[in-house]
Amino acid sequence: MQDDPKTLVSTDWLARHLKDPDLRILDASWYLPQQNRDARAEYEAAHIPGARFFDIDDIADHRSDLPHMAPPPEKFMSRLRAMGVGDGHQVVVYDGAGLQSAARVWWLFKLMGQDNVAVLDGGLPKWQAEGREVEDLPPVIRDRHMTARVQNHLVRDVTQVSAASKLGDHEIVDARSAGRFRGEEPEPREGLRGGHIPGSKNVPYTALLNDDGTMRSPEECRAVFEAAGVDLGKPIITTCGSGVTAAILCLALQRMGKTDYALYDGSWAEWGAFSTLPVATGDD
Repeated sequence: MQDDPKTLVSTDWLARHLKDPDLRILDASWYLPQQNRDARAEYEAAHIPGARFFDIDDIADHRSDLPHMAPPPEKFMSRLRAMGVGDGHQVVVYDGAGLQSAARVWWLFKLMGQDNVAVLDGGLPKWQAEGREVEDLPPVIRDRHMTARVQNHLVRDVTQVSAASKLGDHEIVDARSAGRFRGEEPEPREGLRGGHIPGSKNVPYTALLNDDGTMRSPEECRAVFEAAGVDLGKPIITTCGSGVTAAILCLALQRMGKTDYALYDGSWAEWGAFSTLPVATGDD
C-alpha cells in the first residue's frame, strides 16, 4: 500500500515515525456490547507506545439521545487539548479490531477541519502480530492548542438524508451487513426496525477489508462500490448502525480520490427508531 499521512499509513510507516516529536497516536477502540470487549481496559493493559485513549462515547454530543454523535467543536477542542493533541500534530488513529472504529475518529478530525490525520492500516492486531512494541504506561501530556473549524459538508442529518432518499440525487451507501440491510438479521440496538433507507445501496464495510483487517487497494475498493450498483458520479452519503463503520466507507472513498461524500451521523440508530420514516427490506 502507499502510505498517506492524510488517510492511511502502514505499521512500517508508524514504526519509522514513532519517535517524531509532533506525532500523536490515538487508540480509538470501541465495541458493541455483544462483542464482550472492554476497550479502555484493553488500552490500559497494552497500547502502542505514547498512545492516548480516545473514547468516542465520551467525546460526543451528550445533548443528543443518539449514540456518540459528533461533539460540539468546543468540546472536541478542549478534550483533545487535555490529551496533548493540537494544531500542527500528525495524528495516527488505530483500534483493537484492525479497522472498525478508528476511521470514525479520522472522520471526526476532518469534520473539525484537521487534515493531518491517518488511520493505522490493520490496527493493533497487525502491529502486535509483527512483534512490535506495546506498553501499559500512561502517555506524557504536553498541552497544545487545538483549533476546530467545522466542515459541515462532511455530515448530514435526518432531514437531508430523507430528501436525498426521495430525490435520488445522492447515492446513500449502507456499511452494515447484508442481513441487517435486508432486515433479515436483528439489530444490535433494541427498538429499531429492520431494513434500510429506501434507495440506498449496500457495501458492507468488511467487503473493503482484507483478511488481516487492512484496507483493500483503492482500485479494489472502487470495484466493490461499482459491483454494489453505486453510481460514483453522484455525491455519496454513508450510513451504518450508529455512524462508526460508515466512516470506513468515507476513508475508502477518500483514498479513491472521491471527495464529495458525507456521513449520516444518526444512521440507523436514528432512522430505524422513527416510525414516520419509510423503511425498505430485502434487496429493494
